[in-house]
Amino acid sequence: MRSTKKFPVFDLHCDLLSYLQSAPGADPAGVNDIGASLFYLQNGGVQLQVMAIYSDVRKGSTEGARAQAQVYKNLLSDYADYLVPVSDAQSVQGLVHSEKVGMVAAIENAAGFCEEDEPLEKGFEKLEEIINTTGPILYIGITHHTENRFGGGNFSEAGLKPDGEALLEYLDGRKIAIDLSHTSDALAEGIFNYTAKHGLEVPIIASHSNFRSVMEHKRNLPDEFVQEIIARKGLIGMNFLRAYVNNERPEALEEHIRYGIEKGAGDVLCFGADFFYTKDHPDKSRIPFYFQEHENATKYAGILERLGAEGMDEEQLRKISYENAQSFMIRLWE
Repeated sequence: MRSTKKFPVFDLHCDLLSYLQSAPGADPAGVNDIGASLFYLQNGGVQLQVMAIYSDVRKGSTEGARAQAQVYKNLLSDYADYLVPVSDAQSVQGLVHSEKVGMVAAIENAAGFCEEDEPLEKGFEKLEEIINTTGPILYIGITHHTENRFGGGNFSEAGLKPDGEALLEYLDGRKIAIDLSHTSDALAEGIFNYTAKHGLEVPIIASHSNFRSVMEHKRNLPDEFVQEIIARKGLIGMNFLRAYVNNERPEALEEHIRYGIEKGAGDVLCFGADFFYTKDHPDKSRIPFYFQEHENATKYAGILERLGAEGMDEEQLRKISYENAQSFMIRLWE
């Protein structure tokens, strides 16, 4: 078997913040209820973890997001021996030589800063409040599974709405990416078309999605979206959830990665494992949520080793592990 070096890892998505918000008193450094605990991150060689602020569409969604932003701030303060904030190109470059885990926030669902019945301007004020608490955020996902005032989630058919257009205009030149991982196909098309038509400087990524041609699921990307992200020099973070990999075969994760490279995505592929707390999830048919080969943040090295054993060269392995995400963030923030 061909050996590979242990590369540092940049991961684009986990839900540690929402878990800690819902489980006050849990020890993020030792908890084994979520695959992105600080213990797993450190032992898995993770140098950058994007921490999502997750909200669903309901009354009080902005209060939950504000609380998660404070959890983020407290993590950096309480676990300074483990964690370091990432806020500019220089700090991104320095991560691969750090003994700490770099951390940056993102927003998963714009319902976290703007509820359905409040003025949009008030929502933008709340967005700025979150950024003031966490520091720069890497991306915003407009929706989650369901539809909201901005557009359609991945289990809806709605496209880009007027408030979604206003959000894209607001983000123009702000150095914050838009995330397609939970959009409907119609919303993704609307985002591509609107930003192109109006010349908006809004990078577009898919932080935790795989390829629909390998695994048919609305959470995975169709080929035309893959090509658009490649053309825009975005990122596609490989998701570890069994439902989006393959229900039966763990090796399908490597198939997703190889497929992406075959389609020209070698410079945009990275990891977006999507570790979250699953023990109280209502859909028991999804158990196990992750294959054992992908169940926590110590598993990246094994995935890279298997790809290397199959003949993938170390340059491409480095790109997937960290270089693509690192390069994107440096371009975004320099």
